[in-house]
Amino acid sequence: MKFENLRVVVTGASRYFGRALAVGFAHLGAEVYVSARTVEAAERTRTEVMGSARDRIHAFGCDLSKPAEIRDFAARVGEHTDRVDLLVNNGARWLDGMDLEAASDREIVETIESTAGGTVLMVKHFLPLLRGSLRPDIVNMVAVRDAEGASAATAGAAHEAFWAAKSAQAGFADILSRRLRPSGVRVFSLFPPDFSTSDPRFAEWDGSNPDGIAPDEKLTTQALFECIVYAVEQPRDCFIRSFHFEPR
Repeated sequence: MKFENLRVVVTGASRYFGRALAVGFAHLGAEVYVSARTVEAAERTRTEVMGSARDRIHAFGCDLSKPAEIRDFAARVGEHTDRVDLLVNNGARWLDGMDLEAASDREIVETIESTAGGTVLMVKHFLPLLRGSLRPDIVNMVAVRDAEGASAATAGAAHEAFWAAKSAQAGFADILSRRLRPSGVRVFSLFPPDFSTSDPRFAEWDGSNPDGIAPDEKLTTQALFECIVYAVEQPRDCFIRSFHFEPR
């Protein structure tokens, strides 16, 4: 299998794209360490995978708005492996609504902490394991924005705090890419438009389109997954900072 012995960490892996990443990498032979806000949610991802790939998925609970849980997550992964080859910062706390005042202070703070602060702390606490790899990569899932700063698809539904968090995440990824490059740790980000988040449980990942969506419709989870696979497979002197997608 092409990614046998690859060690992958994926946050926000209880559903949608995070679960698709776990399924995809496990079927390519990687050992995948997945987190969700609760261990029960992460465990569902593992139990719903078919075949031997299930044994290559390891489930952990980690609320990205709580620094202590991030530190504990990194420590527990370190008990299973002496390195991490790929860290995917996929988890983010969604907050909807266009009325700034409608959200509580707690909701706003948790949204920013889990997405922006959570990404920073994930990188901080997993860097020792990443530096133990001969091929360390960090991937950040960041939403696309147009010239006016709006999302191509979901700005109308997302709260201002969500976009503040995503902007912070994008800025962090940019400077991180520059500063870690000399040490050989590659950092790249995905800026997708609206894309299909069909649940891969109902069509086990086999290299075909798991979403069952026509090519002229939405970007699929498989297409995004293949972009990550492509970047990870590039020679180590190839640094891809970001993938920017445009809607059809």
